[in-house]
Amino acid sequence: MSNSGRKKPPLVADKRYTKSKAKPKAAKRKPATKRRRRAPARKRNPIVAFFLRIIRWVLRLVWWVTWRVTAVIALVVGLSVGYVYATLPGFDKLLDGRARGSVTLLDREGEVFAWRGDQFGGEVNAQVVSKHLRNAVVATEDKRFYRHFGISPRGVASAVRINLSEGRGPLSGHGGSTITQQTAKLLCLGVEYDKSQWKDEAAYVQDCRRGSMSRKIKEAVYALAMEVKYSKDDILSIYLNRAYMGSGAYGAEAASQRYFGKSAAELNASEAAMLAGLLTAPTRLSPTSNLKRSQDRAATILRLMYEQGYLSAKQMRAAQADPATLSKAAKAQLGGYFADWVMDSGPEFFTRDTTEDVIIRTTLDQRIQRAAEEALADIFDNKVSEGSKAQAAIVVMSADGAVRAMVGGRDTTVVGAFNRATQAKRQTGSAFKPFVYATALELGHGWDSVVTDEPYCQDIAGSGRWCPENYDRKYRGKVRLVDALRQSLNIPAVKVSESVGRDLVRQVATGFGIDNELAEGPALALGASESTLLEMTGAYAGILNGGSSVTPYGLTELRLLGDDEPTMGISGGIGERVIQKAAAQELIWMMSKVVANGTGSRAKLPDREVAGKTGTTQAARDAWFLGFTADYVTGVWMGYDDNTPLKGVTGGGLPAEIWHETMTRVHEGTPVHPLPMVRPKPKAPTPQKKQKRRQRGGGNAIENILRGLFGSDR
Repeated sequence: MSNSGRKKPPLVADKRYTKSKAKPKAAKRKPATKRRRRAPARKRNPIVAFFLRIIRWVLRLVWWVTWRVTAVIALVVGLSVGYVYATLPGFDKLLDGRARGSVTLLDREGEVFAWRGDQFGGEVNAQVVSKHLRNAVVATEDKRFYRHFGISPRGVASAVRINLSEGRGPLSGHGGSTITQQTAKLLCLGVEYDKSQWKDEAAYVQDCRRGSMSRKIKEAVYALAMEVKYSKDDILSIYLNRAYMGSGAYGAEAASQRYFGKSAAELNASEAAMLAGLLTAPTRLSPTSNLKRSQDRAATILRLMYEQGYLSAKQMRAAQADPATLSKAAKAQLGGYFADWVMDSGPEFFTRDTTEDVIIRTTLDQRIQRAAEEALADIFDNKVSEGSKAQAAIVVMSADGAVRAMVGGRDTTVVGAFNRATQAKRQTGSAFKPFVYATALELGHGWDSVVTDEPYCQDIAGSGRWCPENYDRKYRGKVRLVDALRQSLNIPAVKVSESVGRDLVRQVATGFGIDNELAEGPALALGASESTLLEMTGAYAGILNGGSSVTPYGLTELRLLGDDEPTMGISGGIGERVIQKAAAQELIWMMSKVVANGTGSRAKLPDREVAGKTGTTQAARDAWFLGFTADYVTGVWMGYDDNTPLKGVTGGGLPAEIWHETMTRVHEGTPVHPLPMVRPKPKAPTPQKKQKRRQRGGGNAIENILRGLFGSDR
């Protein structure tokens, strides 16, 4: 059978294979490129392979050690932070960290003029203080304060870089500390002051400020614990309450009151910037030390506040154009010596060692204090040779002993300096003579009693022969007591002292307040004993008030801050009578002649009566003038601290001029009052005196009588 012309049916296997080999529609794609044959792997150098294996092994080892050490460190830090956290006290207990309290001193009118001790104005909160102060502190001390967790790695790295670039060690100089770390340091990492462990508070503070590596680590741990325990505002509040801001002020409130006389909540931008600037160097940048330097620093901080968005450009320029200035009390800087004296003479547990905040009202008159300081400066600027190391002191008081002004040296802005008005015991010279004549008047002698001025000697056991001389080495024969005092004659003073008895003279001087050991020999009358200017001025106040003793005082009221009732009152005043009033008033008249036409004529005032006495010690090592008007008693001392003799200076010279300049300013604009003195009535001349005057060709009879009574200018 023939198959020609017929189509053969496909085999099943062929059909299967045909389908499997059939090209899909994707065949229309571009033909695929030919695959390159993989080159056979190059055999690695066995040495290189060896070292690579070592490197991989080291890296694995480092990683193995690193994460384990990190884990251990994290565990240790965590445990340490936890321990510190558990020991941290409550927030309220950390706000006031003073070891002592503060003392605020008010003048007689109730105005603040000085501060002493660790002043603390009261607790403040970061949310209560002026926003400008809060922002200024953050901008200056720690701009990432609200973003970090207590420590700032970026800040530390920046500080290390700056230190190294400036040639210091990595941890020397800039510390990169956050506000939290600074607060930890202020808290001394929780270690409280222990007298048995540290020599004093200064040593304790120095130990707290150490910058060693171990200390830095502890500080960081403490800061981390604080961040866990307290809020950011709590930490900032602690910092604002504890930071030292110069001039004895601890905390923002104390500093605000100290420099600006206002609360920390009322500070404007320029004032806030000035306070924030003190945190870096509170002593050097204190506005009471150098206002211009403090203002310049504040201008920089205002710029930082602008750069960090706390102030607009307009606000920054306005604040820089109107820099902060000191309050009237802070600017005055008056009465430093007076304040030191009140602190030293007041009760120790309320002044030097107080743990409370104390308010002391005093007798200081700022107008009179300013007058004394200006007078002293004027004389030294115009009448003392440039470069002279001579010193001077002034005390002004009322007749009851209330001290109105005190200058303890030429530099009137110091605090805690040597006070020549209260601490320098110097020989008094002829300024002691009024107590000799006070004794004579008390015993019944009068101003016109006569004593002979002539060569005079005594044999003193153990010292040999002693022969005093007058200043000019001349003798005047018979002289009245008033003339002997007016001319400050030495021989009559010694004779009067010997006649009335040295013991009585010492008794009168001691009664008037000369509380030092008085000389035993006849030189007692010439001021061989030592005394302070304050004591001598107080003794002269006793003469002015009619013969009663005086205890100089400066404190009138002491109370604790917050109390309405005072804890104590006046600490001095008029005491017992020393001589009779009539004797005191006669002595005042005699002393008025010293100024009217005697050795103290340079102290004369043009509009009111003055009484006083000069004093110059051997070799002019000390020069004094003490005197009074009806209103005030003022004492002036001048000399060298090392007892070098003064050149060409006596009590009637520069000290009298300082006295004159002081009292001229003190009495400016005040009413005139007469001295409380007995004014002797002219006595009728005897026939013999009339005959002598006629022989001398004397003029007017009344004039001659007055000349005989009061003496002439010699």
